[in-house]
Amino acid sequence: MRIINLILIFVCFHFAVKAQMTPNAVSQNSFLSNDISNPIDEYFIQHPDKQFHSSLKPFNYVTLNKLNDDKINYKHVGIHNYLMTIHTSDSSKSKNKINFQILPQLNVEQGKDLLTNKWTNSSSGGLYLKLEGNKKFTATATYIGGYITAPNFNDTTIQEYGIVPGMGIAYATNPNDTINAGRKYSYQNFSGYISYSPRNFINLQVGKDKHFVGDGYRSLLLSDVANNYPYFKTSFNVWKLQYSVWYSWFNNIQDANGMKKDFKNKYGTFHYLSWNATKNLNFSIFENVIFQGTDTTISRGFDPNYLNPVIFYRPVESSLGSSDNSMLGFNFKATIAKSVKLYGQVVLDEFYLKEIRAKNGWWANKQGFQIGAKYINAFTIKKLTLQAEYNLVRPYTYSHGSPDQSYTHFNQSLAHPFGANFKEAIGIVSYKHYRYRLEGKFIYAEMGRDSLTNSNVGQNIFLSYTTRPKEYGHYTGQGVNTTFMQAELKYSYYLIADWNLRIEAGLIQRIYQNERGFDKQTPFIYAGIKTNLYNNYRDF
Repeated sequence: MRIINLILIFVCFHFAVKAQMTPNAVSQNSFLSNDISNPIDEYFIQHPDKQFHSSLKPFNYVTLNKLNDDKINYKHVGIHNYLMTIHTSDSSKSKNKINFQILPQLNVEQGKDLLTNKWTNSSSGGLYLKLEGNKKFTATATYIGGYITAPNFNDTTIQEYGIVPGMGIAYATNPNDTINAGRKYSYQNFSGYISYSPRNFINLQVGKDKHFVGDGYRSLLLSDVANNYPYFKTSFNVWKLQYSVWYSWFNNIQDANGMKKDFKNKYGTFHYLSWNATKNLNFSIFENVIFQGTDTTISRGFDPNYLNPVIFYRPVESSLGSSDNSMLGFNFKATIAKSVKLYGQVVLDEFYLKEIRAKNGWWANKQGFQIGAKYINAFTIKKLTLQAEYNLVRPYTYSHGSPDQSYTHFNQSLAHPFGANFKEAIGIVSYKHYRYRLEGKFIYAEMGRDSLTNSNVGQNIFLSYTTRPKEYGHYTGQGVNTTFMQAELKYSYYLIADWNLRIEAGLIQRIYQNERGFDKQTPFIYAGIKTNLYNNYRDF
């Protein structure tokens, strides 16, 4: 009843507050959600622009000035979102313009796990607040908290890692509950940032949030699967170039048992250079280094050697005599006939050409690649989008000799949620019309998992690669051959599109099998009302 009352209050406020239609601050970020990113992506496929860089998300509004919501002819959460914005001055001559925005966060879902014949539910809420000054300064804060009982395939993950994926620590309300009884967890999540753009071409940010690097559904470089993390970021947009540098603070919580005092600190520095060679062709380069805050002898803190915004990390590692975890990546995108986007990624965790040419399966050939395509207005049917994507990551990629330096945060991967040692194919079909959207998604993956006799075949990136069983003869999918399949059909109807408030119902069929006879098939149905302005993944 409280949730219904809350919805009614929000709806009344929606119609009571009329927004002033002024351009967004150049310092503001878009929401990091596929509901926002996909309409932006589709617009720029049809209207290529050499000033727009599609692969680093969330987008900064300085790159979206040419995009008008009216040009997207179906209901969606507003890209230039003015809803429930209160301005201190409506005068165009006013020197000091300040506005304040508030958006509700709501996620109420009821489902049924047909494997265990148990009901599940999710009930969470919160607020998004934004303060904007003179279009050059933006501060936001988002709080989300609530309770969840998950279907069996998600609940086993929550119990194993002690987290609600992407949201933070899972606190069991009754630790004596069993898996099949539908254990109930509470969680809370905070994100936000302070952003300042002294000029249109430069932006400075400090906050706690996520980033996504790539043009696909998955990212092999940096994804938004894991929990939020603190960061400081600087971005430059000059000519056809976008250059971003950010410094992040991560946590290894493997052995912490939910106790913050036992979290182990690690840090990361990231460089990303994006070049629009033409308005239809983009090439980008990515590099990062992850280093632990404490090793066996000293407490390092943030290493000042990695503050340099233009260096390559591998030479620095060698000069320091360190074994920090650095990685190099490439991203490309090409648009064709204003309807097709081709994209891909290559990740190089280690690269020794001699060993690659030898084709002998050396363990440190740690690479991965992605290739994909998105076809909008497919077969001349407006708002029909088809997407296909293939990902492959070799064993031991993202892992490190010291588990504290693996490419992970809060018990989740910072890149692909499967970790490493897998092949994956994804197909997505989406059709939108006015207020409703119908989406089908199919994922098929093969991966090699550990066994009792071989405890590190390279899939579990939390393990030290020093525990590998051999030097050569490694291949993608080694270990216990395991098949993952998930099909989802989802229908959404937008009640208040500017909030992303929608009714949602769907069916998930999940199959998990291995060569040793394990076979778990989980049908799951759900329905709910949501305003999610962030991505919520449950397809891994």
